[in-house]
Amino acid sequence: MPDVASTDHPPHRPHRQVDAVLFDFHGTLAQVEDPVAWVQAAAATCGRELDRGKATVLADRLVTAGRAGGPLPHRVPPGLAEHWADRDLYAPSHRAAYTGLAATVATDVEGLADALYDRLLAPDGWLPYPDTEPTLRTLHDAGIKVAVVSNIGFDIRPLFDAWGMTALIDAYALSYEVGRTKPDPAIFLRACGMLGADPERTLMVGDTPADAGAVKAGCAALVLPAAEPGRPNGLGATLALAGCSA
Repeated sequence: MPDVASTDHPPHRPHRQVDAVLFDFHGTLAQVEDPVAWVQAAAATCGRELDRGKATVLADRLVTAGRAGGPLPHRVPPGLAEHWADRDLYAPSHRAAYTGLAATVATDVEGLADALYDRLLAPDGWLPYPDTEPTLRTLHDAGIKVAVVSNIGFDIRPLFDAWGMTALIDAYALSYEVGRTKPDPAIFLRACGMLGADPERTLMVGDTPADAGAVKAGCAALVLPAAEPGRPNGLGATLALAGCSA
């Protein structure tokens, strides 16, 4: 039964209608692989086999120096400052920033910095959360449009292709393509435009305060804590807010 306006009793709306959902990528739909596995796989492409002990020590140093998809580096060398500032706006700066940070870590594995970055571009370098595909499929089947909105410096479409999820994503608003980064409202508005969706009927789902910047664009926002690789991420909460169930 539709809501009926009344001066005495305002209409009750348990939640606003959701016609579209925007998702962050890293930490929301997928997580980078375990750091030790990352180092061992990259070293293998360079023709070196690292035992787990050596790989663990090296991984700790690389993560501290700054890994894409990992914690922010404690220090960015002055020579990389410009690339670091532009990493999510220009693909060459993204690569230069992260290979440059990796190169600050001493290693006897020739070519490791580039191999580590190339691992980031490969589907095997990421793990979709267990609840990602079921959540996206439920939204798709309910006729709710979906876009991925990410601060990122490389194309993630091939990852979704490899995971068999391409048909579940209607649009991608990637910072290096859009020229804006979260929390700038412009990137969320661009995503809504791609979907033909009203921001007032759009939900943004992410894992950082930057994702909540969607509120300034008129969207609702759901912020979920990032989970470890392979663990459910609580994305099912999206379905309740979108008015559909698994």
